[in-house]
Amino acid sequence: MATSEFPPLAEREYKNTICLFDVDGTLTPARLSASPEILSTLRQLRQKVAIATVGGSDLPKQAEQLGDPTKLFDFTFAENGLTAYKFDQQLPSNSFIKYIGEDNYKELVKFLLHYIADLDIPVKRGTFIEFRNGMINVSPIGRNASTQERNEFEEFDKKAGVRAKLVEELKEKFGHLGLTFSIGGQISFDVFPNGWDKTYCLRHLEEEGKKEGGVEFATIHFFGDKTFKGGNDYEIFEDPRTVGHTVVGPEDTIAQLKELFKL
Repeated sequence: MATSEFPPLAEREYKNTICLFDVDGTLTPARLSASPEILSTLRQLRQKVAIATVGGSDLPKQAEQLGDPTKLFDFTFAENGLTAYKFDQQLPSNSFIKYIGEDNYKELVKFLLHYIADLDIPVKRGTFIEFRNGMINVSPIGRNASTQERNEFEEFDKKAGVRAKLVEELKEKFGHLGLTFSIGGQISFDVFPNGWDKTYCLRHLEEEGKKEGGVEFATIHFFGDKTFKGGNDYEIFEDPRTVGHTVVGPEDTIAQLKELFKL
């Protein structure tokens, strides 16, 4: 249920509007915790307008960065909305493994592990493939890399194009499976069924408008940092159902929110 700290959705000043936020690079530095300033800004914003978060990471990873997102946001969309909450109540979910099938999944993982094993890159750490409910996340360096190693790999990858080359190989070999390969963050990319990008979460917002007592959101503001073509915010940024805003970090997010909503 909604906390009494905030007005009911239908009684917010902008009652048919919602602000939808990417996490990494928008609300927090990559894989780091949100600052007190961004958390305070979100609480102020929630007094006026509905707010939601959407990210490719699972709910525990969002919680590492934001605290309990189901308390901070009206809607929480983890794994692009494959795992979804309205306040603290879970909404219907879906599964990557059901879509692709076990045999196809094993073939995909086998190819990825062989490819990454043969890569000549400066360092490799652990967790090269992370299975999530709605996708897999693939990292040539490994998700166990330190913050410094992530930063160094990001700079290396800008020149070497390690992720971009691997994505092209995957499109050629596994394109028939109806999968999308989306580069995001510093060290990894996501693999998920076509249409299961961040626009998937919009299904939940549309369903909200159909429920008895629900709110129909006429305006959906989306804030993200990877809004360029090929970035993991691009599809939802370009979607005709959203008003897209490109940000260059949490401080920019705060500045844009203050300008838009007179905080």
